[in-house]
Amino acid sequence: MSTKSLFRKQLLILALWPFATFAQKNEINVLKFRDVRELKAFFKHGEKNFPIISGHRGGMTKGFPENSMETFANTLKYMPSFFEIDPRLTKDSVAVLMHDATLERTTNGTGKLSDYTYAEIQKLRLKDPAGNLTDCKIPTLKEAILWSKGKTVMNLDKKDVPLEMTARILKECNNEAVMLTVHNAKQAKFYLNQNPNWMLSVHIKTKKAFDEYEKAGIPWGSVIAYIGSAYTPENKELMRLLQQKGVMVMISSAPSYDKLATAQERAQAYLDIFKGGADILESDLPVEVAQAIKNMVPENTPQHKYLGKAKL
Repeated sequence: MSTKSLFRKQLLILALWPFATFAQKNEINVLKFRDVRELKAFFKHGEKNFPIISGHRGGMTKGFPENSMETFANTLKYMPSFFEIDPRLTKDSVAVLMHDATLERTTNGTGKLSDYTYAEIQKLRLKDPAGNLTDCKIPTLKEAILWSKGKTVMNLDKKDVPLEMTARILKECNNEAVMLTVHNAKQAKFYLNQNPNWMLSVHIKTKKAFDEYEKAGIPWGSVIAYIGSAYTPENKELMRLLQQKGVMVMISSAPSYDKLATAQERAQAYLDIFKGGADILESDLPVEVAQAIKNMVPENTPQHKYLGKAKL
């Protein structure tokens, strides 16, 4: 094979590889779903699936603040991903993205977010993970959901926004390619009563919680399940029960393995999570995860048909 032909073959392999750690300046990897049926098909457990990465708060990368569209776009330059985000309310009840109840860590403001109006916080700027000030502003939840349409999936964590308000905003956005984090079966039933098509990210850390969802009749085809930040004997059994139902299981390394001292230690931990059977890894360092697991990504899976490229 000529050098030119070999180069072309390598480019083709990289183009088909879902976690290619490079991108053109204005191109991103996207998750493309024509309808909610395809969304649920993508997030259904199967033995031939490729490992899915969730960017916790979008990811923690130098120069890019958490919970911002700039960070979401940057992460998508490296891999297809979905994102856990944190809606909170301003003083005048506008839902914006902010993990902390206070402003100091992630902005150049001080005090409680809830003491400021939306107009007031638009004067602030976001910090990157190292505390460096950027030009990025605090986005609204609605802006994030509208931005994500045709690109990715936002997984809305539960902070101080009432369930009723979250449901209303989702209906206004007319985007069913979202996930809603719920902590119990009662919250799950509320959302599915609002829209039976919505997909949920449910917390199931115990057999008791599993039984509660089962008893409540929550359809397993509408959920992924977060089982914890590390494997335990109990959640290994939960993983088996959930995957038998077709449910993808998620481990979050954000409070655990992401904090290991070296990139090598973290990479091994990420590999071990997927080798242990998890379908999804939620991480503060999604680009590191993609690099660590690149050699274990299958060449062709049922999910490949939902992957694409798009211009920013």
